[in-house]
Amino acid sequence: MRRFAPIYAALLFVPAATAVTARQAVQLSPQQVAAALQTKYDSVRDFTADFTQQYESGILRKKLTERGKLQIKKPGKMRWDYTAPDKKLFVSDGNRIYLWVPADNQVTVSTVPKEAEAATAMQFLTGKGRLDRDFTVSFTNDLPASTYGLRLDPKLQDRDYDWLQLVVDRQSMQIRSLTAADRQGGQSTFTFTNLKENVGLPDTTFTFKIPRGADVKDAGASTR
Repeated sequence: MRRFAPIYAALLFVPAATAVTARQAVQLSPQQVAAALQTKYDSVRDFTADFTQQYESGILRKKLTERGKLQIKKPGKMRWDYTAPDKKLFVSDGNRIYLWVPADNQVTVSTVPKEAEAATAMQFLTGKGRLDRDFTVSFTNDLPASTYGLRLDPKLQDRDYDWLQLVVDRQSMQIRSLTAADRQGGQSTFTFTNLKENVGLPDTTFTFKIPRGADVKDAGASTR
C-alpha cells in the first residue's frame, strides 16, 4: 500500500474558489495563499478531476506515468480509477480502503485509520487538518510567472512523505499540480485537469464489491 501513499497527500487540496486578480496575487504571502486554499477546501463537498501521475524512484531513478479519473467526497470517500497503462482501482468508502488490480485478480483491503492514528494527509482528508497549523509554508522558485509554487513542510514528521509542492494558478487559484517527495528521494507528481466541484456525487460511487474469485489480502489498519 505504500506505493499509493502520495494519493493521500493529493487529497489535501482542491481548486480554490476565491478568485484573486493578478495584482492582488503578487502581493500575497505564502501564508495568505495557503489561507485561501484552506478556505476553499473547507467549502468543497466533492469534486472530480482527470489526473496524470508521474513517479520517479529515488534509488533506481525509474520513471512511471499513469492516468485516470479521481472522485472525492467528504468525509473520507475517494475513488481513483487508473485507466492507463494498466487498469486498477483505489477506493475508500470512508471505513475501508480497497486496492483492486484486475491483472493480478487481487484485492487488498485495509481499514481507514482512526483520527489519532492518521497521518497529516489523512487529517485533511477528513477535514480536520489545517495548513497553517500543520505545515511550514514557503514559496518555491523556477515556475511559470502565471503560477504560485508552495512548498509545504510538515511540522510533525509524516511517514507518508517528506515535503509537498503545490502549484496553483495566480489568477484563479486553481490547483495545477501536486508533488509529494518521500525520504528515499522518490517523487510523485499529480497533474489535474478538467476539475469540477460540488457535482453531487452519490455515495454509491464509492461502494466496492469484491469480484468473485479474487485473491483478497487483508492489510489491516492503514496509516498510508
